[in-house]
Amino acid sequence: MRAAPSTEGKVALVTGASRGIGFAIARSLAGLGAKVALCARNPERLEKAAASLKNTGANVVPIPADVRNANDIASLVRSTEQSLGAIEILVNNAGIGVLAPIHEASEADWDSILDTNLKAVFLLTKAVAPGMIQRRGGHIINIGSLSGKSAFAGGAIYCASKWGLLGLTQCAAEDLRAHGIRVSAVLPGSVATDFSPHAGKDTSKMLQPEDVAHAVETIVTQAPQSFISEVNIRPAQKP
Repeated sequence: MRAAPSTEGKVALVTGASRGIGFAIARSLAGLGAKVALCARNPERLEKAAASLKNTGANVVPIPADVRNANDIASLVRSTEQSLGAIEILVNNAGIGVLAPIHEASEADWDSILDTNLKAVFLLTKAVAPGMIQRRGGHIINIGSLSGKSAFAGGAIYCASKWGLLGLTQCAAEDLRAHGIRVSAVLPGSVATDFSPHAGKDTSKMLQPEDVAHAVETIVTQAPQSFISEVNIRPAQKP
């Protein structure tokens, strides 16, 4: 049996990494031997997350940044490369959601959600792609949502951002695959984090952050001739 490609020593950048899904992904990649840059907006929370991973022997660096801002992204990429090396794995996980009927949602809600969930992915992909093209390889993994394929009341802006993210991912994959870069989407259902409401649900039956991290782990360790372009994740039982 052919051994899976190793992530030992590879450099990964994970956004929204101070808690929840992003933290689980960072922990998983570090456990595979990757050097991981953790990005989030809250410096204190980010430092705490990094400290907990360093206590396990992980090679991680916390880099606060607002991924909605192009200047912050340029600084984030530069600091990652100066601290750890060229970025070989990018996980676009940072995301927010405001749920409200479309006639009650505000323009500020639209701007905030689309900037975080969609524009940031575009900007980060543009920032890391040239280096990956030069090195003829890399992974860009976008954490979306099954809401990017289905509609629900109150989810107009959030769903728009996730539908857009899926389209962006698929087009970027076509643009970059000839350069040895695999762009993939991971689309989980509701995950037991403080991001989504869980009223009336059995959280023990819900997806856990580690389930999403496992999907990312599968993508970065796939055989070199294959391309896992999309992973949909649902709980085994409805919560």
